[in-house]
Amino acid sequence: MSELSPTTPLTIDDLLGDRRRRSKERRTQVLLRVAAMVSIVISVLILFVLVRGAINFLRAIDFDVSMLSDTGWFTRRDRYDLRTIVVGTLVISAIAMVVAAPLGIGTAVYLAEYASPRVRNVLKPIVEVLAGIPSVVVGYFALRFIAPELVDRLFNPAKSQNMLVAGLGIGVLVIPIMASVCEDALRAVPGSLREASYGIGARKSSTVMRVVLPAAVSGIVAAFIIATSRAIGETLVASMASGLDGSGKFAWRPTDPGLTMTGAMTNAAGGTDNVAAGASFEVLFFVGLLLFLATLALNFVGDRFVRRVRQAY
Repeated sequence: MSELSPTTPLTIDDLLGDRRRRSKERRTQVLLRVAAMVSIVISVLILFVLVRGAINFLRAIDFDVSMLSDTGWFTRRDRYDLRTIVVGTLVISAIAMVVAAPLGIGTAVYLAEYASPRVRNVLKPIVEVLAGIPSVVVGYFALRFIAPELVDRLFNPAKSQNMLVAGLGIGVLVIPIMASVCEDALRAVPGSLREASYGIGARKSSTVMRVVLPAAVSGIVAAFIIATSRAIGETLVASMASGLDGSGKFAWRPTDPGLTMTGAMTNAAGGTDNVAAGASFEVLFFVGLLLFLATLALNFVGDRFVRRVRQAY
């Protein structure tokens, strides 16, 4: 852009700025648009594969809905009791969130409201690193510590590997995720709200409980949805600690062995029930589609709730 004298009138090109900068911005915009389109295409292809496989499974069982209700999940015998894997997933995920939600929120409150800057600078990276711990490590922790030292001593179950052990292990796994996202939400609450609360004589605990947490509820709900989705989708810990190796009878008590949807998928894809074709393999896609729809519904409900309670500051 050429230099202008005080008497030279401005043109449209002068207001648009440097041409090289505009060209760079256009290239960046095209690159981001392509990345967004590729993400959408990949998601559509994944959904297409799941739907096609689910249809093939339903065709393999001749659309007989009665085959989806049995006494247990035994794919080699063409017995696909959906209750077994759905209830197992819900029980284990519920136990995990009972552990992760209070501990995660408590950790976030301490880091955001009570910890000194020096302590926060040390603990926050540690919490974020813990979120990346391989799930196999947590699985062995559940087998070596949670099962013998906690569950066996308190509940004396018939088998050391059960849904309670798996749920506690997955809860430990998702605590860092819950804590990290909640802490970001709490730190985003304006300091003016805290100062106003202190100004009318409120104590620290009252300010946190009645001002900060309600103001950050949308972020906390988002963290809960993310953690729940992670708990539902966890595979390795559930496969190692739940007590069933790809098949088993229906159970709903936490101290009984159970089977999750991801555990059933892992076994169908490459475990002891691995087959090249047929309903016992196509059921992998059917269960995957159910997981996709469950996660989609969970995120949809969470998004609607967040939109209703979100406050702009």
